[in-house]
Amino acid sequence: MGVRGLQGFVGSTCPHICTVVNFKELAEHHRSKYPGCTPTIVVDAMCCLRYWYTPESWICGGQWREYFSALRDFVKTFTAAGIKLIFFFDGMVEQDKRDEWVKRRLKNNREISRIFHYIKSHKEQPGRNMFFIPSGLAVFTRFALKTLGQETLCSLQEADYEVASYGLQHNCLGILGEDTDYLIYDTCPYFSISELCLESLDTVMLCREKLCESLGLCVADLPLLACLLGNDIIPEGMFESFRYKCLSSYTSVKENFDKKGNIILAVSDHISKVLYLYQGEKKLEEILPLGPNKALFYKGMASYLLPGQKSPWFFQKPKGVITLDKQVISTSSDAESREEVPMCSDAESRQEVPMCTGPESRREVPVYTDSEPRQEVPMCSDPEPRQEVPTCTGPESRREVPMCSDPEPRQEVPMCTGPEARQEVPMYTDSEPRQEVPMYTDSEPRQEVPMYTGSEPRQEVPMYTGPESRQEVPMYTGPESRQEVLIRTDPESRQEIMCTGHESKQEVPICTDPISKQEDSMCTHAEINQKLPVATDFEFKLEALMCTNPEIKQEDPTNVGPEVKQQVTMVSDTEILKVARTHHVQAESYLVYNIMSSGEIECSNTLEDELDQALPSQAFIYRPIRQRVYSLLLEDCQDVTSTCLAVKEWFVYPGNPLRHPDLVRPLQMTIPGGTPSLKILWLNQEPEIQVRRLDTLLACFNLSSSREELQAVESPFQALCCLLIYLFVQVDTLCLEDLHAFIAQALCLQGKSTSQLVNLQKLSLNSGVSRIVCKKHLE
Repeated sequence: MGVRGLQGFVGSTCPHICTVVNFKELAEHHRSKYPGCTPTIVVDAMCCLRYWYTPESWICGGQWREYFSALRDFVKTFTAAGIKLIFFFDGMVEQDKRDEWVKRRLKNNREISRIFHYIKSHKEQPGRNMFFIPSGLAVFTRFALKTLGQETLCSLQEADYEVASYGLQHNCLGILGEDTDYLIYDTCPYFSISELCLESLDTVMLCREKLCESLGLCVADLPLLACLLGNDIIPEGMFESFRYKCLSSYTSVKENFDKKGNIILAVSDHISKVLYLYQGEKKLEEILPLGPNKALFYKGMASYLLPGQKSPWFFQKPKGVITLDKQVISTSSDAESREEVPMCSDAESRQEVPMCTGPESRREVPVYTDSEPRQEVPMCSDPEPRQEVPTCTGPESRREVPMCSDPEPRQEVPMCTGPEARQEVPMYTDSEPRQEVPMYTDSEPRQEVPMYTGSEPRQEVPMYTGPESRQEVPMYTGPESRQEVLIRTDPESRQEIMCTGHESKQEVPICTDPISKQEDSMCTHAEINQKLPVATDFEFKLEALMCTNPEIKQEDPTNVGPEVKQQVTMVSDTEILKVARTHHVQAESYLVYNIMSSGEIECSNTLEDELDQALPSQAFIYRPIRQRVYSLLLEDCQDVTSTCLAVKEWFVYPGNPLRHPDLVRPLQMTIPGGTPSLKILWLNQEPEIQVRRLDTLLACFNLSSSREELQAVESPFQALCCLLIYLFVQVDTLCLEDLHAFIAQALCLQGKSTSQLVNLQKLSLNSGVSRIVCKKHLE
């Protein structure tokens, strides 16, 4: 995890970055500095699982009581020191990191194969050096911590981003984890969980300021360094040749440093001595070998920008605009934020804003904001942008050009382009626009020019013109309109706008400056083959190439924020979706919100022997249950679509190369009294609803016919019986001895203390190795 090679570099090349600190002393200092504020540590729980899970006999897992005891001691120690803990868990895998997720799962498969090979060869459990986290540990940990009264949260995006963001926004004492990405984020201090001594509360703090001092960089340069070295978004091999070129020209190679250490020093030296010279003068793609990976590179850099932060390398607004400038421009990348983010630069910056629009063509749309352009700012359009991104390039700028290039635009993207401009020109390229589009050409408008833009609706689009304006022009763009409509907004600007009908094939010149001979085409729909030549005025040279064909998936390196993107969810009921989201964030459910929102879930590795075909993978054993759950969660979707829905499952099992997800369709089930809605199951608190919930549970296991027998069992063991009956129906290789083992574990260990469980005789692995281990992980 994190930045490639940075952990080893910090440990071997720059050990002074690591400082031993004591949490009790830090908490006391925090209280004196911020009276009334409880010292809080944000815990990256996924990084801590190995630290918390201490049982020696880990191969079969299942030591839940011992594990719970370790968690209780951990929480109690920090609470005694007056320190509050906030635990974060991974809640989803971002699409940008899916390839990295797959790569790690395949690597884990190889590790599991070595574990089984060792067991078969040595007839014993491997040492801790081959430790693999038992199945289900992360999910169990969430509920264990909540039982201990701890605030436990599940992420809606990459967990390390939410951890860093929470630590920054809540003025936390620090972050406890084991991920070098926390050295890159400009957030609160980062502490190592692997170096923590729980008895004394001593650990190691990794100081990003000292790292920057060693590398000759600023904290704001660290995201650039991380991307050039490789991280979870940028593959390590993408800039391999570039790094070696930096190393070959690096004159301060340390003979006593390892190769990776020298590479990090060389890349940092290149940033500080070469890239700094061009910062604000050239685009990053002109000074770095980005090639076709430009959009991915910008996404990688932007993923480190927390809400309200600044970057000297580019301005980043999720779903918005990036601009390179020597100025440091604030950006908001809050996952929940839906506000405008103004982007302003000095009128003398003379920037050129290229816009890339097609995923294959990668054509650039330079936008000049001064008569003497000097600088280009890469801008690409993503198919999912929904927010307004105002771009101001002059202190007196008043002209806004809201442009929405999404097939289903909902919001404006205003862009201010000139210091003397006074116009606001909202442009919508959807064939069926729904919004009113005001056009302003002066701060004191005098005339109103109604425009109609929809093919069906006749919403009015008022256009106000200044006193210099000579024309009042009603515009209609419905399919029945075939005429060209010429608009002149200023006699001196020489701008012309000709709008045509949806089926028109005519050119639409927008601006015709005799000096600027540049031309940009705009393709707005599959049925509209218009060319849109765009030239610019003397005061602001604007050049734009935009392709907004909804058939084409567009990718925008400026729309690279780490926040959750707006999307069309599988479930359309906003009320029940909100309930599912709340349960997800509060770590009270597992995978439910992912199914209802994106229809895509994943399950990591379990200890399964790929060479033993006697037991099927758990992914297949429990699939029928998941299918019935899908039908319950997605019930309101199935009547709307003519084709049956399918959930994308990224489940790891032997023989699965994970090149693409398995498409798993819901399985209808019969419930007495009919299938209850989610609102009834989740929100109705009437006593009789509990019976409906039990009926639904039994139907998921396909055990409705066993209802009376199961009701005779004590409630704590009803779920166990459901599981055991289901397993023995699904897996015909299980025997009576296996059943006895499952029941004994559930019943005979209830009265045992933690110390007694620790001293139990270790399991013998002399025979049936694969079956013993795999059966344990079926639980």
